Amino acid sequence: MNEVKTPKKTPLYYYGIVMLCLLLFNSLIMPWMAQKQIKLVDYGTFMTMTENKEIGLVEVQSNQIIFTDKDQTVIYKTGIMNDPALVERLKNSGAKFSQEIVEQMSPLATLLIYWILPMVIFVGIGQFMSKKLMNRAGGNSMMFGLGKSSAKVYVKSSEGIHFKDVAGEDEAKESLAEIVDYLHNPAKYKEIGASMPKGVLLVGPPGTGKTMLAKAVAGEADVPFFSMSGSEFVEMFVGMGASKVRDLFKQAKEKAPCIVFIDEIDAIGKKRDGQLGGNDEREQTLNQLLTEMDGFEGNSGVIILAATNRPESLDPALTRPGRFDRRVPVELPDLQGREEILKVHAKKIKVDKDVDFRQIARMASGASGAELANIVNEAALRAVRGNRTSATQSDLEESIETVIAGYQKKNAILSDQEKKTVAYHEIGHALVAAKQTQSAPVQKITIIPRTSGALGYTMQVEEGNKYLMTKEEIENKIATFTGGRAAEEVVFDTISTGASNDIEQATKLARAMITRYGMSKDFDMVAMETVTNQYLGGDSSLACSMETQTEIDRQVVELVKRQHAKARQILQDNRGKLDELAQYLYEKETITGDEFMEILNR
Repeated sequence: MNEVKTPKKTPLYYYGIVMLCLLLFNSLIMPWMAQKQIKLVDYGTFMTMTENKEIGLVEVQSNQIIFTDKDQTVIYKTGIMNDPALVERLKNSGAKFSQEIVEQMSPLATLLIYWILPMVIFVGIGQFMSKKLMNRAGGNSMMFGLGKSSAKVYVKSSEGIHFKDVAGEDEAKESLAEIVDYLHNPAKYKEIGASMPKGVLLVGPPGTGKTMLAKAVAGEADVPFFSMSGSEFVEMFVGMGASKVRDLFKQAKEKAPCIVFIDEIDAIGKKRDGQLGGNDEREQTLNQLLTEMDGFEGNSGVIILAATNRPESLDPALTRPGRFDRRVPVELPDLQGREEILKVHAKKIKVDKDVDFRQIARMASGASGAELANIVNEAALRAVRGNRTSATQSDLEESIETVIAGYQKKNAILSDQEKKTVAYHEIGHALVAAKQTQSAPVQKITIIPRTSGALGYTMQVEEGNKYLMTKEEIENKIATFTGGRAAEEVVFDTISTGASNDIEQATKLARAMITRYGMSKDFDMVAMETVTNQYLGGDSSLACSMETQTEIDRQVVELVKRQHAKARQILQDNRGKLDELAQYLYEKETITGDEFMEILNR
């Protein structure tokens, strides 16, 4: 259990230090200053000291004379007399005239400067440090506003985001448009007896635009919009998170109709396990949220929007009908969606008129909205580096490679043998893919090293959207992954470390065929593996006996070996084209799919 530790030093500790410093100040500094107090004497004593040449510094003022002895250890003061020869006598006595003798302060001034002022300064410092400690502890105390929500309120979409600004998520926008219509025209829904969902849960991978969709709903609905992150409810003090939930819903009810948006709700909405030592504060916060969403009080006019990329981790009580009634998937965009997203972001930069966004969208298969925005921005940066006034087709294509494989490593110099090995390796991938049916066409081949660690790569681009894959297509992909290693074996009769990523991808596909897709005759349609984290990496776990796991491993090895042998046979049958294409790539370093196919078919 991860608990936030309270600060060891309380504000009283610092106040103690302040008082100690004050005592030292008054016990050491004040007595020393008392020695400098001015001593009052009569004019005759002053005249005697003048005649005896005992005066050090002297200052003659309009109503008094202030002077010191020769050692300047004592300050004296006397009244002024009508004595025209005074200045002459002082000069003859060796006295020095000065304007730096300071008169003793009044008792009130001493009290203010040496007692009250230091106290005020130190107390102020103590209050400031106390407030900083409370903020660092995870929130404010009651006197500092503890328990109040820090929700940001957007009224009438101050950011100006509407549905037209969100591209590639048409199904999600249609589902949310109904919520907007209800907020505009609640009467027609009440007339038929229909009620809107109390809560809408937006689920999908990171970067697909869940938060932007929520802001677009606020922009379309033209109602107050409360925005808060799930982590902002997590407090150091038990009960403070629940207090924030109550305060948030209180504000929302006062401004109803309105929308409350909780981003990353899995921070407070995780399943309750009931085990001892659990996070009581998080569970209390979740319980309060459940009560507010479906308690005895009606939340008429308050609609809850929440976003998460871990829906499987949420508590069932939170996702049941009556709380989050509707789940809206915000998935990765398809080909048409990617093209629309690219066009939206391209409006923010200058691009050439002949840019083919359809082709760019094909090449960016599997990219999220955030990645597509990054691709457009990288293209603009590349255009600036090239001293161009607008981004070109090549800028956008290169930016895709930058996002996928990293920047070109211009300082990475391969030896001739390494460069030739990489050329054969990449042509091996491309040639195996081209000689198999149902394989995606080759778009580009390069042997320029990248910052991701890749010494080269082969890009294949599907012609359209691809939602299903047959057993034969997956086997072809595995064969294509093994094509690079197969080329090294055929040409050099040895192998290198360059196929590490290919091995990982081929193994992952082969294992999924057997454990998840039911493409094994021995196991038929029995799931041996379950995906536990669909949107964050797709982590999976086996659910079978040790004997079955051993058999799965055997079949995975057999499947990969079979496709590896097929790739090696394809390359042996086309050894002439393999050598010709590898030599061409070695010389050019980067070739297009059209160049590759032209050499292969001539």
